[in-house]
Amino acid sequence: MNEVSNETRFLHAVEMGLGAWQWGDRVVWGYQPGESDKGIRESFDVSLNMGVRFVDTAEVYGSGRSERLLGQFLKETDQPVLIATKFFPWPWRLTKGFIPRALKASLERMGVDSVDLYQIHWPSPLLSPESMMEGMAECVKLGLTRTVGVSNFWESRMLRAYSALAQQGIPLASNQLPYSLLNREAEKKGVLARCKELGIRFIAYSPLAQGLLTGKYSADNPPPGVRGSSYAELLKKLPPVIKTLQEVAQTHGKTVSQVALNWIICKGALPIPGAKNAKQATDNAGGAGWHMSDDEVAKLDEVTDRIRTY
Repeated sequence: MNEVSNETRFLHAVEMGLGAWQWGDRVVWGYQPGESDKGIRESFDVSLNMGVRFVDTAEVYGSGRSERLLGQFLKETDQPVLIATKFFPWPWRLTKGFIPRALKASLERMGVDSVDLYQIHWPSPLLSPESMMEGMAECVKLGLTRTVGVSNFWESRMLRAYSALAQQGIPLASNQLPYSLLNREAEKKGVLARCKELGIRFIAYSPLAQGLLTGKYSADNPPPGVRGSSYAELLKKLPPVIKTLQEVAQTHGKTVSQVALNWIICKGALPIPGAKNAKQATDNAGGAGWHMSDDEVAKLDEVTDRIRTY
């Protein structure tokens, strides 16, 4: 394993983050302006008070609403916050010069001078990883971000990004992919192991499978909106997974969600569950600060191997 660089060491010390996709998103998460803001603010405050200080947002979340909400909250707290946001490769963004310009716009929405992590949200069909990393390197050199990472980059693209940055003496800090007990593709395809080998922090988004691993939902009681239809087949296979999570939870005095998040931590990844209210934030934070046994991790591996193939 490569030694973690000094520039990115802070990310490897973070055990749990807070995802801000829900802040402003109406389609998947049913955000309502004004009505949802109180709960979101409470989730932010509770997270900070429980030691969760890494917040991951993006310029496309709620068309900038997520960044603006975060900026508002930052002005009203004196607690330190680690900020991560993302560049979205819209098809009209044809050159690397769009990357620092987009980051400056994100900084303006949040009311800050720089962020701790700036990520490419998705690969671009028009810009190569090498060209994109030139734009990201410029962001570092301009002092707009402390570190840079990628999101939704599978191994070949991730390695190209890693090499392109290395040529400029800049480490690839992170790669963010969907990862949970119900989606272990990144693990099965070796991306998680490769990240560990290269000192890249693996950030797990949708670590609770968009709510399926909270124990709240079943085939007879699906999540609302598009999530219910998207996961109809998977919900039918969920009962043995929830049963195993409940068994581990009972042993440790934890909730189903906390066990699902702790499994990710035990795998060496950083989960960033979302939260729309104080209760969800409290539950999420309780997934950190402890470790289940290797046997319990293996038991959860086994039950999920039975319901998904990769």
